Amino acid sequence: MTAKELHIALNSGRLSKSKINQLVDQLKELPELTERLLQEVFDQDNTDSFNASWVFDHLMRKKLEYLLPHFEKFTQGLSQLKSESIIRPMAHTCEMCMEAYFKTKDPAFVQNITPEQLERILTVCFDWLIGSHKVASKVFAMTSLYYLGMYFDWVHPELKMVLEQQHHRDSAGYKSRASKTLAKLRKLGF
Repeated sequence: MTAKELHIALNSGRLSKSKINQLVDQLKELPELTERLLQEVFDQDNTDSFNASWVFDHLMRKKLEYLLPHFEKFTQGLSQLKSESIIRPMAHTCEMCMEAYFKTKDPAFVQNITPEQLERILTVCFDWLIGSHKVASKVFAMTSLYYLGMYFDWVHPELKMVLEQQHHRDSAGYKSRASKTLAKLRKLGF
């Protein structure tokens, strides 16, 4: 697959789940196309298509390390996103990256992600959490912020405050994750 073929596949109508899986299987063998795929995600934010973000999310579930050479571009582009259909998979990717960095302490992530990049993720995740976004994006942002609080000491008290204020206003899924996150924060003394 070439970059042009990828572009055509991502911009030729809505992709089925099987087509997404087929593209991901091809992209798993072509790490050099990860940057092109990421650019397609950002380009599609100005359209009503979200094929690239779905493919990106599914590829990251299998090959998260492919993002590392492009992490700067990834973190710089997050704050520009407007489409809820694109924010959700990108918020999920943030969550996976923060788990790799903080939970599993994957050396590739710990050694290659800079404090500035962590701060960009922190800023956008707070924006997603407190903004008028879909529940899935908020839940992924909440988890990322929990992990980021292990690096930025001011995050956990702020996260606790936001969750306590919003806890009763959102959906069952949000309430469940917020309750679990608040319980984890209490264990840490917050």
